[in-house]
Amino acid sequence: MSSPSHPEEPALPGYRAVFRVREFRAVFAAHLLSLLGVVVAEISLTVLVYGLTGSPLLSALTFALGFLPYLAGGTLLASVADRHPARRVLVVCDLVCGACALLMALPGTPVAALLVLRCALAAVAPVFTGTRAAALTDILGEGELYVLGRSVLRIVSQSAMFAGFGAGGLLLAVVSPRRAICLTVLTFLCSALLLRFGTRARPARAAAPGAARATADSLAAARLLLSDRRVRLLMLLFWIPALFVVAPEALAAPYADALGAGPGAVGLMMSAMAVGHVGSELYAGSRLGPRARDRIVLPLAALGVLPLTGYLLLPGLGWALFLLVVSGMSAAYLIGLDRWFVDAVPEELRGRAMTLMTAGLMTAQGVGMALAGLAAEFWPVHHVVAGSGAVGTLCCLVLVGRARRHGVGPGAPAQTEVRDGADRHVTSR
Repeated sequence: MSSPSHPEEPALPGYRAVFRVREFRAVFAAHLLSLLGVVVAEISLTVLVYGLTGSPLLSALTFALGFLPYLAGGTLLASVADRHPARRVLVVCDLVCGACALLMALPGTPVAALLVLRCALAAVAPVFTGTRAAALTDILGEGELYVLGRSVLRIVSQSAMFAGFGAGGLLLAVVSPRRAICLTVLTFLCSALLLRFGTRARPARAAAPGAARATADSLAAARLLLSDRRVRLLMLLFWIPALFVVAPEALAAPYADALGAGPGAVGLMMSAMAVGHVGSELYAGSRLGPRARDRIVLPLAALGVLPLTGYLLLPGLGWALFLLVVSGMSAAYLIGLDRWFVDAVPEELRGRAMTLMTAGLMTAQGVGMALAGLAAEFWPVHHVVAGSGAVGTLCCLVLVGRARRHGVGPGAPAQTEVRDGADRHVTSR
């Protein structure tokens, strides 16, 4: 395993360099297609369930089910990312998603089955994302190109927040929800073909020389990773800010209603944070060097949700959008944190680590949305968002303080080892 050594990097390659790698171009194109499939499936399925039931609760539950199964899929299925060749895992995940979408599109599929299929899509997602993240180290290496490659994929995902749903809405204006879901079948199949024929076959990580039998157990691997204080703190640096930053997005509709703004304001509020995120990460990836990215990780992680406290003053739409954009800009810390994380995890556990981290991240966002909605039943929306900013800042400051005390950062050696007895089945965390 290599540790970061910034002085040995003679030049910053820039985002264009990752697109010179043929395999990455295939991964990027597949990412665009699968992302399009997921976005169209989410909005189409939500509209379809509401049309079949007339129930706002079931319609909202359809969307929420995109988050909740991540935890189960990420912990119970994480070993798949390392036990099998990455290309095979990615292709099978796309085919499973395509099959689920095809069943959703069938005219006779009942609502209960639609919700189960939505859960299946969400359970597969962390395995796919974690496997792909680990595979990028094989395609781009563990240095600057890996960091920029991860950044590109994350920027595209964020861009879907303000482009994908709009495109899905336009699509549903001309075709039925089931016909729109049929399009997602095609996108998943095309993604599978790109990954199958555009990337090289590589052996499974768990089968590499010296890999212990413990790496075959997903729950044992999760326990092993979380028992390492450095890896645990790095995961929390991904998860804790995400838990609090989603409050204004979850409450965008009631806040716009409180301001007397129209439905268009809801779309602006839900996309404002993504705009800040994309802009800041593009700047960090193209203009900052590795040392500068390392320096901003902990400060931005600590203070990223602080702008949300401005909601206490019940800002108008313009000021609310400004606060959301500023808060979204703090996500630039992720580009440096990615580097720290991949350097902290042994190669034979990397797929599981990425899968577990992704599952925890999505679960944190789902829990944060649910808690914000629950709190808004008892307190004004602007108080809930401001409180989320205040409590979140306090938690992030404590977390960053612990990270500083324990030397979390660039250049620290990986400490996670596969220990004797780690293959015992774990029933609790």
